Amino acid sequence: MADLKDVITNIENVYNSNNSLNLLKDFERVIDELDVYVYANWQDGELLEGPKENRYFVECTFMWPKKGMPEPAGGKRLIEYGCKVAYAESALRKVRKIKSPEDIRPGTRKGKIDIEEVWLVKIMMPKRLMKNVDRGYSNLDKNKVQDVLTQGIPSTTQPVEQQAAAEETPSE
Repeated sequence: MADLKDVITNIENVYNSNNSLNLLKDFERVIDELDVYVYANWQDGELLEGPKENRYFVECTFMWPKKGMPEPAGGKRLIEYGCKVAYAESALRKVRKIKSPEDIRPGTRKGKIDIEEVWLVKIMMPKRLMKNVDRGYSNLDKNKVQDVLTQGIPSTTQPVEQQAAAEETPSE
């Protein structure tokens, strides 16, 4: 069972480490490039744990509310590209907002702890897939620059004097 405090600690660790942040950005770019976000609820996931890097894989665990399970076809799409995807039901402990005296834990000034059911999706993505997508972006950018350099910018503009002369002469 996860705790909201663990989630916040994980996010702080990601933002304090450039390597973790870059891994997470590459991870998300692969998910985006494989069009996983077109499947229902995949955009609503929140990072629970990770990224954890090992020799061949980068692992992240995401969570969704119980009612908003991500469509399994998105996970199947990732599996087709060599990722390992595992689904699990779990619970998340959250501190209740205090609106009335009944929301306070006895003997403290803190809110009661509520348990919210969530879906967890653990994704283990091969590093080679992340590198291939990154190389694709680099090649795409390089190709765009080469196209501009070889073709040049098309110029259909005329000097101001020629434009003024063309406007003064009536066309027949």
